[in-house]
Amino acid sequence: MKNLFTAGTDTSTSIIEWALAEMLKNPNIFIRAQKEMDQVIGRQRLLLESDLPKLPYLQAICKETYRMHPSTPLSVPRVAAEACNVNGYYIPKNTRLNVNIWAIGRDPNVWSNPLEFNPDRFLRGESAKVDPSGVDFELIPFGAGRRICAGYRMAIVVIEYILGSLVHSFDWKLPNGQELNMDEAFGLTLQKAVPLSAMVSPRLATDAYD
Repeated sequence: MKNLFTAGTDTSTSIIEWALAEMLKNPNIFIRAQKEMDQVIGRQRLLLESDLPKLPYLQAICKETYRMHPSTPLSVPRVAAEACNVNGYYIPKNTRLNVNIWAIGRDPNVWSNPLEFNPDRFLRGESAKVDPSGVDFELIPFGAGRRICAGYRMAIVVIEYILGSLVHSFDWKLPNGQELNMDEAFGLTLQKAVPLSAMVSPRLATDAYD
């Protein structure tokens, strides 16, 4: 039971924290996301789950975060049921396998300018139709196949909703003189080495928060 709670909390909060950090590092992305939400939602009410399909740029930000900062950098281990050959490599039966999701998301043979946080890559071109639900192997933040994360559908909605709410409802800025540390701390989940610290202020109509 503890594993279930950990899998459903640390992973989502990690993605949301990384997304906010990347947006603070790239203020134009933050401004563009807020403009999209103001056009769709306005500033008189809070974000609703039903608004999410109308926010393609927010969804692109989430996909770009999955690519650069997957919450589980190495997939859940698998064991080869039978001996097999994969791309010229012989894999004996009972070999324990891990997929390096972090490396796939930064592979220059798959992604152009892989170290650049650029949500636009998911709005046009070949990557526009890439789906993070395990059907496109270049983006598998939740795994793929029969052992894909059981809660991936809920996770996608939760991440988009919470991130969208934070971006829509508040203006964000770094404390004066503070530099944004983007170092990674590898572990079971991919956390920031230095937790994000930022100052927030409300940006909606006062009664919207009631």
